[in-house]
Amino acid sequence: MPKPLLLQDRVAVITGATAGIGEAVARELVHQGCYCVLNARREKVLHDLVRELGEEDVLGVAGDCCDQKTIDAMLDKAKDSIGHPGREADVVVVNAGRGLAGSVTTSDASQWEEMVRTNIIGAALLIRAAANRMLAEAEASKDALKVPRDIVVIGSTVGRHISPFSSMYGGTKFAVNSMAEAARRELGPKGIRVTLIEPAFVESEFQQVAGYKQEWFNDVKAKIGPVLQPADIARTISFVLSQPPAVHLSDVLIRPTRQDYP
Repeated sequence: MPKPLLLQDRVAVITGATAGIGEAVARELVHQGCYCVLNARREKVLHDLVRELGEEDVLGVAGDCCDQKTIDAMLDKAKDSIGHPGREADVVVVNAGRGLAGSVTTSDASQWEEMVRTNIIGAALLIRAAANRMLAEAEASKDALKVPRDIVVIGSTVGRHISPFSSMYGGTKFAVNSMAEAARRELGPKGIRVTLIEPAFVESEFQQVAGYKQEWFNDVKAKIGPVLQPADIARTISFVLSQPPAVHLSDVLIRPTRQDYP
């Protein structure tokens, strides 16, 4: 007799879904029975992923995750077009983000503004929009703590433990970590779980896009490896989401076993 799927019939919105952690989360949640609305900027890559995962269960919204119209389109599509029409998404994964190699003194200052916009402003706008919709639905239906509702925010170990080799990126993740905890304290008493996921070294295209030198990352892997894979984070998120509505894993820090710091 097959085991029941962990997340059968839940409806999720995932940003940054065409690579790395976001793609792995999309695959895991679909595998566990979720309907998913995926967001990314790369329209063709997004279309191909949606087609691969199954267009009857997965929809895509291409666009900038920092743009309010894109955020509204994601949440509208989750409510009106997939899974349970008329019901808001009950899982929102705030994943999209940008990395940047270097410290305050050595990183490329021309990229600071866009990183702050993506990592902080975009995350805040999505948390706000998702929370307001979930709150309105929970209050109208009077089903808080009977139906699970989750906002999952991807932070970082460098948002908790100061790291000089990526201090500008780490500064944005300090902000994200703080927002997630503040949202948890605000929304938890109203039945909405806000979970912060703090990964350490995860091997993906993130390192290349952020500008980390391959030789440096090879040295890191030789010292602390095996490093984490995106699927490790996705599997953890699936477990978090599968808990009963009155049980909340609010903060999960994940490191490779051999990584001592950060």
